[in-house]
Amino acid sequence: MQFVNNLKNKKILIGICGSVAIYKICEVIRRLKKEKAKIKVILTNGAEKFISPILFSTLAEEKAYTDKDYFRLNDIYTELSKFPELILVLPATASFLSKLASGKADELLLTVALFSKVPVYIFPAMNAAMWEHPTTQENIKILKNYGYFIYEPEEGELACKDVGKGRLPEPEEIVEVVKAHFTPKTFLNKKILITGGPTREYIDDVRFITNASSGKMAFYLTKEAYYRGAEVHLIWGLDEFPYTLPKLNFFWDIPYPKIYFVKTTKEMFEIAYKLFPSCDISIFSAAPCDFRPKKTYRGKIKKQKNFILELELTEDIAKTLTDMKKNNQITIGFALEEKEKIYKYALQKKKEKNFDYLVANPVTAMRAESSEFLFYTPNKVLKFENITKEELAKIVFNEIHF
Repeated sequence: MQFVNNLKNKKILIGICGSVAIYKICEVIRRLKKEKAKIKVILTNGAEKFISPILFSTLAEEKAYTDKDYFRLNDIYTELSKFPELILVLPATASFLSKLASGKADELLLTVALFSKVPVYIFPAMNAAMWEHPTTQENIKILKNYGYFIYEPEEGELACKDVGKGRLPEPEEIVEVVKAHFTPKTFLNKKILITGGPTREYIDDVRFITNASSGKMAFYLTKEAYYRGAEVHLIWGLDEFPYTLPKLNFFWDIPYPKIYFVKTTKEMFEIAYKLFPSCDISIFSAAPCDFRPKKTYRGKIKKQKNFILELELTEDIAKTLTDMKKNNQITIGFALEEKEKIYKYALQKKKEKNFDYLVANPVTAMRAESSEFLFYTPNKVLKFENITKEELAKIVFNEIHF
């Protein structure tokens, strides 16, 4: 099976304005080229004062265009306007926003933005006072009304040492916005429940039973569902969510994933129990503890020669919920097994827990970025020798059919 890179051969035009944040664009281009995207660059006069066009032409492996080309090359703006499938303007200055809102076309980038009919994503970056100024905010409203997409800047320390809203997002986040743009919105208006990470079962106030699950699989499933337009509810069994997801509500009516932080299997079960009836799809990718101490001790147990810890079964989250499912709900389970037992126990688990789909993988997959996987759908079995968890997440959602 060939895995589709959704940025491969995508044509992206990057318009660069004069701002201190221009240094971040080098990494944006590098990352997009690594994803096999085709890039063309236009620099404003202000951008040229910060960095030579030669640097961007080297990174993009294409000529970088400037206003000199606007007046020297006949109809260059029409050629550049017809090239892209997406236009990014970053870092967009207050001056550029003002000119574009007023319809000025005295620079190459402005003319292309006015002439092109593809989506234009604008990433402003400026001093917080400039961003908050009524004129800038009015220009933002005008541009949104015209159909331009504005990705609002972040808060933080700015180049002028002030602290406020005005920072350009990091390159990773910008590239993720582009990936989300080119991901088909096939799950709009669908509500998806995902469980992820390990749970903890406490022995005393400082010690607990857990496992080595990293939660990466759940993260990639969350990201793919979110990029496809779903309303995602992630029940997360770790203290922090260390991943970056872009704010797609700036462009589409897609809510940011809601994350519920839990510790114990019981906590995970209680939240899942409340959410499950209203979800179209539920994906049980967490690694909850199967056992917990019958008794939890307060404080810290002192070291002793003989200590017997009696365990009891925890709630079976997936089994309980799949027994409740309605005809139109889809459930997806995960089975982590020893390699030599994977075929036997995967099918057994799929049947016992009433899963519509099941992903089976060996114990060695835990904390690994890639692994071998078996994917059981309602009518076939797909086998993968060595794919990443991110690729697997795409496959899972490609195979889901209502």
